[in-house]
Amino acid sequence: MVKPTRRSCRRRHALTLPELEHSKAAVLNSLGSLQSRRSYKHAIEEFICWYCSEPRLALNRAVVLRYRLHLENIPLAPSTINVRLAAIRRIAYEAADTGLLSPELVAGIRRVKGMKRLGQPVGNWLTAQQGCRLLATSQVETIRGKRDRAMLALLLGCGLRRSELVMLKSDQVQKREDHWVIVDLVGKARHVRTVPIPPWVKEDLDAWTSAAGIREGKLFRSVRKNGAVWGSGVTQNVVWYVVKRCAQRAGIDRIAPHDLRRSCARLCHSAGGELEQIQFLLGHISVQTTERYVGCKQRLDKAVNDRIELGTAKSAELP
Repeated sequence: MVKPTRRSCRRRHALTLPELEHSKAAVLNSLGSLQSRRSYKHAIEEFICWYCSEPRLALNRAVVLRYRLHLENIPLAPSTINVRLAAIRRIAYEAADTGLLSPELVAGIRRVKGMKRLGQPVGNWLTAQQGCRLLATSQVETIRGKRDRAMLALLLGCGLRRSELVMLKSDQVQKREDHWVIVDLVGKARHVRTVPIPPWVKEDLDAWTSAAGIREGKLFRSVRKNGAVWGSGVTQNVVWYVVKRCAQRAGIDRIAPHDLRRSCARLCHSAGGELEQIQFLLGHISVQTTERYVGCKQRLDKAVNDRIELGTAKSAELP
């Protein structure tokens, strides 16, 4: 009797291009945010190009360390490198779930540490005067100008993200507690929140929807050169170019749509808004994230402990 040969149950360590593409599709399908999906797709495609450009036998910890060294020599910012490494970890997880990588190799890849960020990056905020100047650049006598001003007003007055702005629908604008709000706004990581709409933002929004005749569906549509409104929505690139074009007219350099969201947080805080309410407005899970958006720093000219009057004549008179 011939004894059957035992097949090796050892999983292969090298991944072919079709297997990498399959793992990439699994990672992208697991992401709910369009912004995260676009970022991870770019990071994974960059890694696949690097991985397939040089001969190597396995996808393991040594290869990922070598890729991190490659990213450092480009050079890239620590936050960008950390996103690239996070995308590789997700590929390894998906490959392990389908039996392409062993759990030991995935554990080794997981132990590859990211880059430490030294210091705090300085954000870009607009002052109230710059915000007024930015809004004034929109040519409100045209339909496209009304649309652009409504976009800027929602970004600057409500602190919306680009992805939230393009997905906004007309039936989400409702009145609650005698105040206009955006209800059931799905933000990053599918977190749902309610966003109040200031009166001046509602005026700009009504001017656009009335001129464009929008009664249902997405609020923002494409506008042809002749002023005709068409399509069922706009892309995030449209919002980017609207902000860039209006900022150039206003003479404001290096401004992005997310800077308007950051500016909304600081303007609210400067006007006396509570940090907790600003956190609710922006939809942040952590208050530390809101503090970075506000740009909190110690004000020595108006120190908070100057209000303590212990040891003074007034405090001595207290019973």
